[in-house]
Amino acid sequence: MTFLALDIGNTRLKWALYASPIPGADLLAHGAEFLENIDKLADGVWATLAQPQYILGCVVAGDAIKRRVEEQLELWDVTPQWVVASDHEAGLTNGYDHPSRLGADRWVAMIGAYHRMLNQGVPRPMVVVMVGTAVTVEAIAQDGRFLGGFILPGHGIMLRALESGTAGLHVPTGEVCPFPTNTSDALTSGGTYAIAGAVECMVQHVRGQCGQEPLCIMTGGAGWKMAPSMTRPFDLVDNLIFDGLLVIAHQRFGAD
Repeated sequence: MTFLALDIGNTRLKWALYASPIPGADLLAHGAEFLENIDKLADGVWATLAQPQYILGCVVAGDAIKRRVEEQLELWDVTPQWVVASDHEAGLTNGYDHPSRLGADRWVAMIGAYHRMLNQGVPRPMVVVMVGTAVTVEAIAQDGRFLGGFILPGHGIMLRALESGTAGLHVPTGEVCPFPTNTSDALTSGGTYAIAGAVECMVQHVRGQCGQEPLCIMTGGAGWKMAPSMTRPFDLVDNLIFDGLLVIAHQRFGAD
């Protein structure tokens, strides 16, 4: 009954093998590869794994990358399924103008966050933040309606844009501080607080729309960098997309 979950982002493929497609299932193995190295998976780390019974993934990197991953998955006699955002799934209602155009990673992460919230007790609205190559800031009402969300550049994209468009500025290695007194710190702090400001704006929108303080959850490879600079408490979750894939897999595959 093992289950392989795949999260194919813009930079890396992350995978996790679980004992079954059930939320909270035991994690048997996991790993990550930069996209330029994914053609080595079948002859490398995946060659040591037992064949999973189910495979479910989400991909934002494009069809060419997905085909390369599917070629690697041919070492097993299992047909992978890929999540595409829909009108409704796993208790979440998609408020996007064109639901299928919502990024699969955003949809899956919101499902994972929503069920994490439900497991804590009384339903409440949410703000879900993913900090990676890009940053997404999602609003979810307490009844599971996705209200909408922001997309903004990740920290690295912001800094590279400044470097390419402004003479004399270079990607910094500075620190985040309230009152930067050198250019490196000013660039690092500016990018960080730009993201924090967008999140705070969404929190205020959700509070006004729902009449209740939202639960805030942050995930993504760079989430730990942002967490100290946020203006309010956040639950920092390492693998929110895998949490969502487990919820979806449980409903699709019906494993007990």
